[in-house]
Amino acid sequence: MRKLATVSLTVLAATALAGSLSACSTGTTDAMSSATTKPGTTTSRSSEPSTTAKTERSGSFAGLNGKKVAGTATLTDTALMLTGFSSDEGPDLHVYLTNGTDEAAVEAGMRIDAISFDSAEQQFPLSGIDLSKYSDVVIHCDKAKAVFGAAKLA
Repeated sequence: MRKLATVSLTVLAATALAGSLSACSTGTTDAMSSATTKPGTTTSRSSEPSTTAKTERSGSFAGLNGKKVAGTATLTDTALMLTGFSSDEGPDLHVYLTNGTDEAAVEAGMRIDAISFDSAEQQFPLSGIDLSKYSDVVIHCDKAKAVFGAAKLA
């Protein structure tokens, strides 16, 4: 009898696991699930529909100070995405949220993360930042203290 109970519990556990795994595979994807995330970042999901509308602003990059930067910056409540992105190479490129495009604006702005000058699609998770305070996405070389380009958010 004891052996039968152990086998029954094992079968029940396996059935429950299979049900849980099949629920994960709905056949739909969203921008967060299809994007590549950096090591050490996590993405949380909820099966509940969102009750708040997502705010989205975007702008096209333009080069500054003799540098070339192209592509689009899109800012949502949860992430900053660079699409079709390219930039002149720099030794220490970072993306910032700012109010303006000069050095003072960069210093007063919010440094988000290092970027890759030659990666067309990049995504940076955001949390705990009042995004309404910023009007520009700036590509900045921290080592050279130079603004390479910016996208005005609309």
